[in-house]
Amino acid sequence: MMAASEGCALRMASVANSHLQPSQKDAADQNFDYMFKLLIIGNSSVGKTSFLFRYADDSFTSAFVSTVGIDFKVKTVFRNNKRIKLQIWDTAGQERYRTITTAYYRGAMGFLLMYDITNLDSFNAVQDWATQIKTYSWDNAQVILVGNKCDLEDDRLIPTEDSQKLAHELGFQFFEASAKDHINVKQVFECLVDVICDKMTESLDGDGSVSNHKDSSRQDTSSEGHAGCAC
Repeated sequence: MMAASEGCALRMASVANSHLQPSQKDAADQNFDYMFKLLIIGNSSVGKTSFLFRYADDSFTSAFVSTVGIDFKVKTVFRNNKRIKLQIWDTAGQERYRTITTAYYRGAMGFLLMYDITNLDSFNAVQDWATQIKTYSWDNAQVILVGNKCDLEDDRLIPTEDSQKLAHELGFQFFEASAKDHINVKQVFECLVDVICDKMTESLDGDGSVSNHKDSSRQDTSSEGHAGCAC
């Protein structure tokens, strides 16, 4: 009788799990080797939420309202036979939420610093966002500059060359992307994960000062809520 009950419970759990969306399954999955905390930052309305939903759920809608405070999604990826859980935080861009969002910089291993290629103010704010990263995050946090909405080429206000120059000055890698047309979305995240993996390997080969195993990362989670990788 006990065995039958256990079997029924297992079947019910399996059925329940089958109805989870991909990101929900990733969030519930505890079988991983590493967890990376990533943040998407930038001015309001540059497309941070749309970018995250396109990557995590492969969905897009133009009806998103401004993020209030902070939200996150989870996605599991594979690198060199390692399962890496990405905890991706979507931050509010409005000034009144800066104190809240900067509190989440602690422990972040990577940032997507995003601007809108049709919005000059969002591009001019990149330097300020970069300063915040330097001020509130750990020294080895990796950053990729992302010029979003490249599908709106006719409305472009920021030349690609200007963005490349700024990224070079800041020491960031650079992509132009489009959440709407699914351009370079996956590539941006893959690049960021690869760079983090490379830095982890360098640290582990050196003094071993970087600890990113799932046990240390899980502690951070509870308190707050494809090529080239050698991790």
